[in-house]
Amino acid sequence: MRILLNGVGRIGKAILRIAESKSSFEIVAINELNTNIKNIAYSINYDSTYGKIEDKYKVDGDCIINNKSAIHIFNCENILDIDLEVHNIDIIIDASGSKIDLEYIRKNIIRPIYLTHPNIYADRNVILGVNENQVNYKLDKIISTSSCNATALLPILKLLDDTYTIEYGDITTIHPLLNHQKTLDSACIGSKNRDVECNFEFGRSSTQNMIPSKTTTIDACSYVLPSITHDLISSSSIRVPTATVGAINVTVTVEKECDKESLVNLFKEYEAKQKYKIIFNNTCPLVSSDFQGEEFTSIIDHRFIDVKKNKMIKLVIWYDNEWGYASKVVDIVSRHNKTIQ
Repeated sequence: MRILLNGVGRIGKAILRIAESKSSFEIVAINELNTNIKNIAYSINYDSTYGKIEDKYKVDGDCIINNKSAIHIFNCENILDIDLEVHNIDIIIDASGSKIDLEYIRKNIIRPIYLTHPNIYADRNVILGVNENQVNYKLDKIISTSSCNATALLPILKLLDDTYTIEYGDITTIHPLLNHQKTLDSACIGSKNRDVECNFEFGRSSTQNMIPSKTTTIDACSYVLPSITHDLISSSSIRVPTATVGAINVTVTVEKECDKESLVNLFKEYEAKQKYKIIFNNTCPLVSSDFQGEEFTSIIDHRFIDVKKNKMIKLVIWYDNEWGYASKVVDIVSRHNKTIQ
């Protein structure tokens, strides 16, 4: 598969690095609003979180090249300005983080496009371990790979609901800071993607504070599994001053009786049988940085598994919100080619 990667920010860069290391597919073009091609190559070669790559890219005309790849760089505000036929593009991965007009895409682009954010109007929102077998790769043209939080949480919620039936619950995501936040106190921040005109808290210093926030995690879950909604699970979020790796504190009450031993066995059995790197059972005394660069996206910390009165389940789930999520995007896009064949 020949891929056009739209946007090479935090997620786009991770997708590029992972795809190249796995030879999952070939990224032949990048569309990026940054017009400095030398800076694009530099930002891919060096990363403050994940380090430098050995096979570095250099600039060759309007391409960046290394020993494995030659990637054409575009600087188009509208991806329709790129001739997909000339460059033999099979699939677009949109990692721009921007809100796009899906109806416009449906009418004007015949290639499949993957969105690295949740979108209720996509043909399919997909999370590995939940609904990947429901994707129709011949009919579903616009496919969302959901969010990092939902990718970590929903496989666990589905497993608990299928086994014990969730009555109600609550989750709190502990999420690393993001690019739209401020390093020092500043004006409030708006977000068109979240329909927020002015968020006062996100105008505060992201390096000096834990910042409470609302989260769209349960919304994203509901796009994939309609039974998981805000009527069932309440949610909140706290942004913390770390570069990557998040955690989710999960508390759910279930209908069928449960004990800690059966719960632990359930998670171990799932890990042993799974096809993709989804659930990992951690029994070591680790901290967040120990999960940096981890491809498993639902890392269950066994130090905090608890069951009260055979009904209330308590869990802590770790996940690398950049690398882990990007690895799942690569896995989902790779399924496209295998399924079509």
